[in-house]
Amino acid sequence: MQKKSGLRGVHAGWYAGVAVLVVGLVAAVLYGSGAYDSWRDGRSLDEACDGTLAQGGLASALGSSDLRAEQGDGGALAECTVKTSPGTGRAVQITLRWSTTAAPAGTLARYDSGYDGVRAQAAPLGNGWPGVVRHDGTWQIMVALDCLNQKDKALVAYGDLYGAADGTALTGLGRVTTETARAAAGKYGCRARAGKPLTQVSTARLGTPGTAKPAGRAQGSCVALRDTSVTRSGTPEIMEYPADPDAPQTTCYLVTGAKKPGYGLYAYYGAAAKDFESTGYGGPDHDSVLATAPCPRSTHEAVFALYRLHDRDTDSYPVPHYSASFARLALKAFAEHEAEQRGCGAVRIMSRP
Repeated sequence: MQKKSGLRGVHAGWYAGVAVLVVGLVAAVLYGSGAYDSWRDGRSLDEACDGTLAQGGLASALGSSDLRAEQGDGGALAECTVKTSPGTGRAVQITLRWSTTAAPAGTLARYDSGYDGVRAQAAPLGNGWPGVVRHDGTWQIMVALDCLNQKDKALVAYGDLYGAADGTALTGLGRVTTETARAAAGKYGCRARAGKPLTQVSTARLGTPGTAKPAGRAQGSCVALRDTSVTRSGTPEIMEYPADPDAPQTTCYLVTGAKKPGYGLYAYYGAAAKDFESTGYGGPDHDSVLATAPCPRSTHEAVFALYRLHDRDTDSYPVPHYSASFARLALKAFAEHEAEQRGCGAVRIMSRP
């Protein structure tokens, strides 16, 4: 009996040793073949941005399907960065926040440059999304989903694309940002009205050759200035984006005969209006005029602004003499048209804070 018991112990030890060896061999094979890395990277994507990261457009945005995600530092509602694996210098960063909290510093800087040529421009995202596309060295897509069940609160999503980008990459970024915003709104209990799936996001930007046209041909974001005396202000042409009543920002430029933007007009709504206001309305040290209006989609008033623009290339003002009376006239026309399109109340020209 004692001999059999000893044999059983030997067999058990042998089986245990074989099991350990097999596990080790399997692990080595998985690690050597890259299967473990693939599993780890896939899991990092599934867990990214508190599990809300939409992965459908990532390959298009980054030009690769070999991706991994890293979590942010915890300063936002959720934040994550997706990189190609191995790294190629391209990355997508998604940041989520509530409109009741402060915007990221880098984003606020975009609201503080309304006087600086065409830097503060934002193109409407389209397809029913309350979002815009911005470019200032890198591309950013911002979406603000108003919570229908939570007064004066919106879920704000930012998608930043680092590295080389074209229309395909920007469309991928748009899909990731919008669908992540949709998923996050559902996860955090924000009942929101989202847009349709994006199929194309344009890289077109105002200020490039061929974007100026006579003011009389305005039909988009500058249409309110079509019948005003813009020619007598030294700005007979305009640069505009398509009109979009869902976008949280509207941009219009009045352009000189030399094709230089002379005045910039902006409208900000909801979360964008709050962020613009938090910068001190773009700063006090510039020729400008402001207006506000109450709007039905937010308890925060919409803000409208006109700036005389500075040209970096020549370090001068394309419109050499600022006309306060024209500025008020132009902003009033722009703001009243915007307010009418969005069902807002009366426009009030305000004093500089």
